[in-house]
Amino acid sequence: MNFETLLPLLAVTAFATYFQTVTGFGLGMIVMGATSGFGLASLATVAAVVSLISVANSAFALPGRLHLIDWRAAAAASLGILPAIVAGVLLLDYLSGAASNLLQLLLGVVILHGSVTFSFRPATLAARSPERSFFASGFLSGLSGGLFGIAGPPLIFQFYRQPMEPAAVRNMLLLLFAVTAGTRSLFTAAQGGFDDEMLTLAAFALPLVALATFAGRRYPPALAPRTMRRIASLTLVAIGASLVVSSLQDFAA
Repeated sequence: MNFETLLPLLAVTAFATYFQTVTGFGLGMIVMGATSGFGLASLATVAAVVSLISVANSAFALPGRLHLIDWRAAAAASLGILPAIVAGVLLLDYLSGAASNLLQLLLGVVILHGSVTFSFRPATLAARSPERSFFASGFLSGLSGGLFGIAGPPLIFQFYRQPMEPAAVRNMLLLLFAVTAGTRSLFTAAQGGFDDEMLTLAAFALPLVALATFAGRRYPPALAPRTMRRIASLTLVAIGASLVVSSLQDFAA
């Protein structure tokens, strides 16, 4: 990888890290989207690197803020995430191209419907959801991540609707995405999936991740909770629309 490619990729990574630090999500979606759109590197390489730097982002962002975590909700979501990631990866190996595209289309439609509804009414629920709903959102998130490499939407939608403070939601998501990314990294390492290019890119990115995380913790944007929920919902709209368009293009090809 030459510097003409490396520098823009590192710049996107720094921006995405800051965004995730202040919202709780977005690092993988932004970096993978930019990589795909501008052809900065292979998706397999960037996906592996994103998993590593997501863990680093959470490690830098969470110290001193663990008291904000709803540990029962986090445990329930994690119990859903862990087996579903592996199941999603294994399921993908058995699905035909048409079946995989159909699942992606259905996922995009569901995300799009929920996020559009949430965009017009970005209000919180009257009461905290039961643990089983956190387990379900974690399972769907892990399955989505294993199948399509996009693990965020179910958890984002679940937590941004809860009657929790924005800081609590942000740190809950950072913790759960660390669980997701750590599981994916261990699975990749067990399969011998990390090569020299991935490790070199991660080594260049880690100092920027540390700086961007510090900036996000120290200088977050002054946004109201309702505005943060609207940003989350509009981001989900974009994700859902991209999944629908991508799957329809694959069907047409």
